[in-house]
Amino acid sequence: MATAHRPDSLARERAHELVRAWDSGRSGALGSVLGRVTPVDQVGVEERVDSLKRRSIKRESKLWALDLAIRMMDLTTLEGKDTPGKVRALCQKGIHPQPGDPTIPSVAAICIYPSLIAEARDALRGSTVKVASVATAFPSGQSFRDVKLLETRAAVEAGADEIDMVIDRGAFLSGDLQTVFEEIVEVKEATGPAHLKVILETGELETYDNVRRASVLAMAAGADFIKTSTGKVTPAATLPATLVMLEAIRDFERATGRLVGMKPAGGIRTAKEAIQYLVVLYETLGPRWMTPDLFRFGASSLLNDVLMQIEKERTGRYQGPDHFTID
Repeated sequence: MATAHRPDSLARERAHELVRAWDSGRSGALGSVLGRVTPVDQVGVEERVDSLKRRSIKRESKLWALDLAIRMMDLTTLEGKDTPGKVRALCQKGIHPQPGDPTIPSVAAICIYPSLIAEARDALRGSTVKVASVATAFPSGQSFRDVKLLETRAAVEAGADEIDMVIDRGAFLSGDLQTVFEEIVEVKEATGPAHLKVILETGELETYDNVRRASVLAMAAGADFIKTSTGKVTPAATLPATLVMLEAIRDFERATGRLVGMKPAGGIRTAKEAIQYLVVLYETLGPRWMTPDLFRFGASSLLNDVLMQIEKERTGRYQGPDHFTID
């Protein structure tokens, strides 16, 4: 195996600059930063989510939200039986979610395994849809760091615009936070010009305090986005975990001036759920984050339900599921 790749001094210094900024003049040590992460009020978080879920939205606002949900979507297939043909079909759906209706926007990205990047890149040629690839031994994150970095670089060289990496949850839960931090720093450098989304796998982190701590760690290490889940663990995305992460993003931006994006992924299947996430997003971070540049949905079955809801809001009638192409 090749010798371990170390991040260059600039990448490491950028990460530690963020740590120092968050630390407000105290020691720049990562342990000091994470030691200052405030505990999460679990009851308060869940009550806040319950209140926001009950918000009523007018028809015009709902149509705007449904359009935005499509533009924020990372249309995803991450199965062992994925084929080039399936990926090409998914790319066409991502470009034209409803053929014949030019008012329906394209999705933000197609999210796939690294071996299928070339197919997706070719199928998306000339469109605005990005190629997102998982990496770093997705979904477990259990591999040698050299292998994770090699896979990341190979994905970028193959044409990925975005990399969705997974953190080492075993290291995190055992208290080895420095290892998790350094690995994100190195993967961030390996992504080069591509954007890095860091998957926390909140369903395995056990507590909201851990979700908040992992969020701050990932952002301090250089994440462009933080992401809830791989979609391979239950529970995947939840509104309470998402709210905890959004509040961490808010506090991180206030401390450092750096905007970090958010991506809930896994288990978001209905337009109603997507709108609830957008309400929580708006009420927590405000209008600046209501853009695909700073918020994404990771989903495989959400798109068709959103299309059905748009048709219902426009015409007053539901279309059957067979009216839309299968994801």
